[in-house]
Amino acid sequence: MADAKKPARRGAEKTGTSAGGALHRYRSHTCGALRKGDVGAAVRLSGWVHRVRDHGGLLFIDLRDHYGLTQVVADPDSPAFKAAETVRSEWVIRVDGSVRDRPAGTVNPDLPTGEVEVFAGEIEVLSVAKELPVPVFGEPDYPEDLRLQYRFLDLRRETLHANIMKRLDIIRSMRRRMHEAGFNEFSTPILTASSPEGARDFLVPSRIHPGKFYALPQAPQQYKQLLMMSGFDRYFQIAPCFRDEDPRADRLPGEFYQLDVEMSFVEQEDIFRTMEPVLTGVIEEFAGGKTVTKGWPRIPYDEAIARYGTDKPDLRNPIEMADVTEHFRGSGFKVFAGMIEKDPKARVWAIPAPGGGSRAFCDRMNGWAQTEGQPGLAYIFWREGEEGGAGPVAKNIGPERATAVQKQLGLEVGDAVFFAAGNPEKFYRFAGEARTRIGTELKLIDEHRFALAWIVDFPFYEWNEEEKRIDFSHNPFSMPQGGLEALEAARSDEDYLKIKAYQYDIVCNGFEIASGGIRNHKPETMIKAFGIAGLGPEVVEARFGGMYRAFQYGAPPHGGMAAGIDRMVMLLVGARNLREISLFPMNQQASDLLMGAPSEVAPKQLRELHIRLAAPDRKA
Repeated sequence: MADAKKPARRGAEKTGTSAGGALHRYRSHTCGALRKGDVGAAVRLSGWVHRVRDHGGLLFIDLRDHYGLTQVVADPDSPAFKAAETVRSEWVIRVDGSVRDRPAGTVNPDLPTGEVEVFAGEIEVLSVAKELPVPVFGEPDYPEDLRLQYRFLDLRRETLHANIMKRLDIIRSMRRRMHEAGFNEFSTPILTASSPEGARDFLVPSRIHPGKFYALPQAPQQYKQLLMMSGFDRYFQIAPCFRDEDPRADRLPGEFYQLDVEMSFVEQEDIFRTMEPVLTGVIEEFAGGKTVTKGWPRIPYDEAIARYGTDKPDLRNPIEMADVTEHFRGSGFKVFAGMIEKDPKARVWAIPAPGGGSRAFCDRMNGWAQTEGQPGLAYIFWREGEEGGAGPVAKNIGPERATAVQKQLGLEVGDAVFFAAGNPEKFYRFAGEARTRIGTELKLIDEHRFALAWIVDFPFYEWNEEEKRIDFSHNPFSMPQGGLEALEAARSDEDYLKIKAYQYDIVCNGFEIASGGIRNHKPETMIKAFGIAGLGPEVVEARFGGMYRAFQYGAPPHGGMAAGIDRMVMLLVGARNLREISLFPMNQQASDLLMGAPSEVAPKQLRELHIRLAAPDRKA
C-alpha cells in the first residue's frame, strides 16, 4: 500500500488525557507520535485528511497534523466505515481507534509511524473543506499569486511547512549562540523618526501631531548605537526592518528580519573574532552535510572587484579574473590597443574558462554577451597542435602574446579565456556576470559548500552621478579609516573617493548575508563627514539629533553588524525565493493578497489624521 513519506516534526508526543482519566476531547497523541510500542493501545487522533485511498472496500486515510502523519484504516465491519466513506482531502476529523501492527509487506520505513496503523472505531467530522483552490498534497507548480492568496493552504504543504520550522530552529540557534557569547537581547522602538538608510521609509501619520509622521525603522541603527552610549556593552536583537523598496528574489518587499549586533570598546578584528564563530556554528548546524569555510578569508573591496567583478563573490566558483592590459598594449588587436592608448583608465581583464576550449562554447558565450547588451565577448581558446591559441584575438595579437596570456593565467590545451575591456568602473559588473555564467555553464561551482568571506575596506564615499556630488558609499555612520585627519587631508573629490571605511560585509555563495562597520563616535568627525556629502551641521542635528547629542557626553568606540536572517534561511534550506521561507509574504507588486493590503481607508480615518489624498488619476 502506498502512503505518504512524511517525517515527524519536532514535538511529536503523547498529549495526555483529560481530568478523571478520560481521553482528551480531541487527541491522546499527535499524528507523529505512535510507534510499535503503542500496539494494542486505544488512542484518539485529530488532524487533516491528507488523502483517502480505497483498496477494494478497505479504506485508508492518511491523517496529518503539525507533527507527522498516521495511517488510519476502516473496513466495512467497522462502525466508523460509513463516516470514512464521506471524508475528503483537508477535512478535519477526530479518530478513535486501536493501534495495531501493519501487515507484513506494508511497513513504510520512510515514515516514523510507518510500522503501525490505527484501526478506526469512530470518526467525527470536525470541519468540512470546500474544493481546494490550490492542492496541499505534493509540490504543485501553481501561480504564485494564487498560492499567496490562499497562503494558509500553501503553508500546509510539507516542504513549505518544514522550511518555516527550520527557520525557527535557525533563529533559536542564533539566540542561543549570541547569549553564550555574552550578548543581551534588547527590543528597540518600531515607531521612530525618518532616517536615510539607503531606501525609502514607510511613513505613519500622527493623529496627535497633525502634519507629522513617524517612520518604521529601516534598521535599529541609531537605537543600537544609543544603547552603547547608555553604557550597555553587547547588544543583539532579532530585529524587524521596514524598507519601501522594489522586491526581488533575494529581498522581500516591505519587511525583513536581521540579526542585529552592536559592541562597545571594539576594533574591527574584535567583531570578526566574535561573530565569525557564531555564524559559522549556525551554518554548520544546518548545512546538511555540506562543508563550511573555516577561517574566512578577508578580501579588500578593490580586490574583490578586480578578481571577481562583484563585492559579493561566489567563492565556490574557482575562476579568478586577471589584468592582462600589457599583453594588448600596442598589439594588433586594434580595438583593445586603441582603448589603452586613448584612455589611461582603460584596462583589459581576462576571465579564464577551464575546460571551455571549444569554438562552440566560445560562440555561445559571445551570443550570451550580446543578449546582455554588449557588442560581444572576445576570446582565445587552446586546442591540441595549435600554437598560440585559436580565434580572432589570437590571430591578431600573435602567438607570442597569446602564449604570454596563457602562461599568466595557467591555462592549458582544452581551456579558453574571455576578455572585457574599457574603464573597469563601467564593465566590472558585466565581467563578474560573465565569470558566473562561465562557472555555471562549465559546472565548475562546488554545490556542496558554503563558502564564506569577509569583504573589507569599502570606499567611504562614492560619486553620485545623478546629483553630481560626493555621497556616502555605504553606511553613513561608519568611521573613515584615518578618522578626521583623513577627511581634512583630502583636497579634491578624487581624494575623497580614495578614503576607505571601517566597513565590512559577509558574503556566502554569491549573496551578501551581513553588513557592518566600526562606528564614527566622534561628533567633529561626524559633522565633517556629513558636510563633505553636502549635509551641514543643522541637517545633522535635525535628522540625527538624539545620536549627535549623545556623542557630546562620552561615546565609547563601538561597532557592529547585521545579518539577514531571511537570506541565511533561504541558503540553508536550499530555497530559490524568499517567499519559500516566509510565513505571509507579499507578492512582487508589494501586495498582501491574503489580507488585501495595502487597502483604502475610510474618509473618517483620513480626517482624524488630517490627511487629504492626492492620488494620481488611474485613467491617466
